[in-house]
Amino acid sequence: MQLRADQLASHLAKTLSPLYVLHGDEPLLVIEAGDAIRRVAREKGYTEREVLVTGPGFKWDTLMLAAGNLSLFGGNKLVDLRIPNGKPGRDGGEALQRYCGRLSDGVLTLVTLPQLDWAARKTSWFNALAQAGVAIELNAPGLAELPDWIALRLARQQQKAERAALEFIAAHVEGNLLAAHQEIQKLGLLHPPGDLSLAQVEDAVLNVARYDVDKLRAALLEGDAARCARLLEGLRGEDVAPPLLLWAFASEIRTLAALRTAQDEGRPLAAALRAERVFDDRRAAALQRALPRLRQPQLRAALLAAARIDRMIKGLVQGDIWDEFLQLALRLARKPT
Repeated sequence: MQLRADQLASHLAKTLSPLYVLHGDEPLLVIEAGDAIRRVAREKGYTEREVLVTGPGFKWDTLMLAAGNLSLFGGNKLVDLRIPNGKPGRDGGEALQRYCGRLSDGVLTLVTLPQLDWAARKTSWFNALAQAGVAIELNAPGLAELPDWIALRLARQQQKAERAALEFIAAHVEGNLLAAHQEIQKLGLLHPPGDLSLAQVEDAVLNVARYDVDKLRAALLEGDAARCARLLEGLRGEDVAPPLLLWAFASEIRTLAALRTAQDEGRPLAAALRAERVFDDRRAAALQRALPRLRQPQLRAALLAAARIDRMIKGLVQGDIWDEFLQLALRLARKPT
């Protein structure tokens, strides 16, 4: 049986399946769905819980043993099976199919998987899981749907915000619902129930990191590599959300690239600054000082590096995000040879 994520709450209010399969690309939604299932299971007497995490050397017989190892004095049992790589292998696939054919009374099984490709969805073991219980795909909403998702989360804490404020949050946390969740919780702590203004939202989202992020942007424009490295280390120590930092980098790079293009084509720089909505004299001066040491190939490479960091934040590629930020800062600070 397949369920949409928004159907889980009503489903759990009516019944409890012997088996649930959670899979998708958004960790927050997977965690929340798992928490909801575990909470209802406890309420219905599943007082024991055994967590199994597959990996190299995992013995699949453990799964059958966990389901059969019920306490004489305890209640029902929850078997919490996690397959981090989404690939149980041949032995695991066969074990899962056998398990689905012999689900035990008094045992609820929760299987957690990452995002699955089309090939994994066609496997016998996944189809056996989906047919024996309830499968739920939990993916992050797209950018167009993200403001509505944020609005629903705010409504849970009896708050609402204008569309511009919702879009502002979405733009700063795109691809990272954990960061969005943190910002929404922060708004609940800072402001009482009711309407939130755009100014309140901007202040809440940016106030923790505004000072150091602004200093980092200034250091990037000045080409001060050592200062960039120190500021990045400080921002990392303060747990500044990577999407916010990426927004600062990307917006600066795009502005510089547009100004560089205008200058290379012989167009007036003043008009290009207006087109980029740069009205502050000090910022305009800093951008103009940066342009002589930046060339289009350098800025194109920086945009590609920023896109790679974006994929890292979304979990699509592996890597050290903070090291990539440092390399990007050094790329922008370096003078052309």
